[in-house]
Amino acid sequence: MALKTALDLHIPDAIHQHGGSATLPQIVTEVTLHPSKIPCLRRLMRVLTVTGVFSVQHHSADGGGDELLYGLTPASRLLVGSALNVSPFLTLMLDTLFVSPFLGLREWFQHEMPNPSPFKMANGRDLWDLNDHDASFGKLFDRGMVADSDFIMDIVVRECGNVFQGISSLVDVAGGLGGATQAIAKAFPHVECSVLELSRVVARAPTGTDVKYIAGDMFESIPSANAVFLKVHGHTNAGSCMTGVMPTVSRF
Repeated sequence: MALKTALDLHIPDAIHQHGGSATLPQIVTEVTLHPSKIPCLRRLMRVLTVTGVFSVQHHSADGGGDELLYGLTPASRLLVGSALNVSPFLTLMLDTLFVSPFLGLREWFQHEMPNPSPFKMANGRDLWDLNDHDASFGKLFDRGMVADSDFIMDIVVRECGNVFQGISSLVDVAGGLGGATQAIAKAFPHVECSVLELSRVVARAPTGTDVKYIAGDMFESIPSANAVFLKVHGHTNAGSCMTGVMPTVSRF
């Protein structure tokens, strides 16, 4: 919750705007808090420095004496800037809709049947249904997934690029808006990349990219390609997704 508060108040951005280090009064000015909140903010920053989100050191003030200077760490540098910024993903993961299911795990364990999931029990809908019916959550979810894909795919392209050598076509199954696939297409232009998604997702897909978007259902058919790209679907659907998809893949 300390990290969530820091993200909601844009504290990492406030420190970043001061060149990567800032005093408490400077942070208060940037995030527009009332000066009466400085003692509470100091306690919050203490938690965030102990956990390694920010660094802290004593700094000689202009008027004499010492003051604390807070800085960005390798972890919090991932929360600022435009490239590889994971703040949208963490904001999604720390949203009340994702946190509240953990507060009801006792009730879920005592529930006789495995369904509904903790998420549905807490929010009344499962993740994908809520994404379709709640526009604000849908935007939050899309931004979080794009940030996650950008961060992960930068590592995949640099460290695992050999995987994409020797193939000429790839289909990203349930690839969302295609952030991961766009990274592959840019890094490996010899690979013809496409994304298979539901029609309502394809309708929101970006245009003018090297990625082809195909509307369809992965449980019914998957377009032919040299390689099938699957991310976390088996985990998010508790294995039932992979049970349904693998017979389709085996027909390649």
